[in-house]
Amino acid sequence: MDMHGPMDTPTDADILTLVQWFSPAWPVGSFAYSHGLEWLVECGDIRGGDDLRSWLEDVIEHGAGRTDAIFLGAAFKARGGSALAEIDAAARGFASSKERLMETDLQGAAFCRITATVHGFDLPPLTYPVAVGRAARLAGLPLGTTARMFAQAVMSNLVTAAMRLMPLGQSEGHALIRELTPVCARCAEAALAGDLDMLSATAFAADLASMRHETQYSRVFRT
Repeated sequence: MDMHGPMDTPTDADILTLVQWFSPAWPVGSFAYSHGLEWLVECGDIRGGDDLRSWLEDVIEHGAGRTDAIFLGAAFKARGGSALAEIDAAARGFASSKERLMETDLQGAAFCRITATVHGFDLPPLTYPVAVGRAARLAGLPLGTTARMFAQAVMSNLVTAAMRLMPLGQSEGHALIRELTPVCARCAEAALAGDLDMLSATAFAADLASMRHETQYSRVFRT
């Protein structure tokens, strides 16, 4: 199996492992985070499905979606030890706000705990995308499929958060997830290169929203 190229061919066991890892039942606490979306709904910048779609596309293609895919790919290809630690430090440094750092740090630590327990891996606490990349390498999972499913899981979680924050029904929300899945697939291509020199982030509205959320008076989500 080619675990580095875009034409990876996952087995049924690979798919089922990834479905379990990215299921809401895998206890990483994703339901508690909105990535700053809560502030954007509060201030009226996101009012409906069209606004949400545009924001999610920006986050996936130009913000944390892209950078997390690169960190995941780099962690997958790292030999471990100091190389992995350097990638994790870069992921922490690339968090644009206190809440974004908390989001990736706490989800990553939770992912490492449950994945190490279930699979018997040696996984120290890592940021979320770095943890997933490392675990996928240890489990022998294909990089491309892992990155695509990770990106879709993160996007789906944000759509689910939107359903709790604004007038967005389940049918419209799931239709939006379906529409944005190809965007997640394109984002995952960055993970196949896995080169930290490709890092960039220009989703400034999402970054500012996460900063504003830190002082939001009434909050449902942690970020």
